Amino acid sequence: MANQTEVKKYLAHWFQLGKKVVVGNEGINLLPQPIYQGDRYSKEFEECWQKILLSASDCYLEGTHETIAELLTPSWEMSPCSRCLMPIPMRNVGMPALLCPCSNLPGWPNTELPNPRCPITDQEQLKIICDRLGQNLSSARY
Repeated sequence: MANQTEVKKYLAHWFQLGKKVVVGNEGINLLPQPIYQGDRYSKEFEECWQKILLSASDCYLEGTHETIAELLTPSWEMSPCSRCLMPIPMRNVGMPALLCPCSNLPGWPNTELPNPRCPITDQEQLKIICDRLGQNLSSARY
């Protein structure tokens, strides 16, 4: 089941590639900037998320057919796209989504660019890098 956390992560990843959320009945597109502030979602992203939840039955990610309200039901879960590894909705039962949002992104996937990411904690990332460097140094001595 796709929960709110997974759907937020899904949208955040696609927002980084310029995909917008379309609010059908209002005729507007949502694309918050910035998406992250440090290790959490930005204020702009959280405000956008609240707007999406208010109109969830009429909101969808650009290039897809499934509404945000549908994605928040137990029928859907997030899985990596077989083409680009970005999160996409997959039905638990029945037919999968028709398209990955990457289907109309020219030049994607692009392995020369960093992939979209989740918010990170700088201290945790620095510790991972230090640990990896420490392992490389100790293995180089032998």
